Amino acid sequence: MSESPLATLAGGCFWCLEAVFAELDGVLAVHSGYTGGEVESPGYHAVCSGSTGHAEAVRIEFDPERIDYRTLLDVFFAIHDPTTLNRQGYDIGSQYRSAIFCHDAIQRRDAEAAIAELEASGSLADPVVTVVEAAGPFWPAESEHDGYYARHPTQPYCQAIIAPKLAKLRQHFTARLKPGNPDGGRHAT
Repeated sequence: MSESPLATLAGGCFWCLEAVFAELDGVLAVHSGYTGGEVESPGYHAVCSGSTGHAEAVRIEFDPERIDYRTLLDVFFAIHDPTTLNRQGYDIGSQYRSAIFCHDAIQRRDAEAAIAELEASGSLADPVVTVVEAAGPFWPAESEHDGYYARHPTQPYCQAIIAPKLAKLRQHFTARLKPGNPDGGRHAT
């Protein structure tokens, strides 16, 4: 990992999160992996079984001069359902939980404030179940998961689950997209 600030987020399948965050200007890299569990060096099939305690997550390296942590949290809450416990759509199990893994006290403060503001907004029918935890070991996922959506955009899961999240990102965060991405920079301020 570089010396850039890091954000570690879990909100369903890491293919979804990676595809979304990779489009944001100021995001330098997005790594899919596993965190929050009890087993060292877990693999995809073990994590998917729910037996390791890990969440599928992404670790995001970002340039705070171009995008701040709070904006990353705003995108995170916009593209997944933070009110479903251990579930995102068809993905069910603790490995798909909604979680923010904080790298310092400032991130914890920002995460807790974002959750409180979201709940106070009245925009959600149910309470937020996103957990806020200290970041721990992050185990990179197997290489076949890197850039999954970019390599398989017509795969049925990608079309049904990831494409709508990208559409939502492009609609609501147009000014935050990297130049050259669909709609990127067209409405930049």
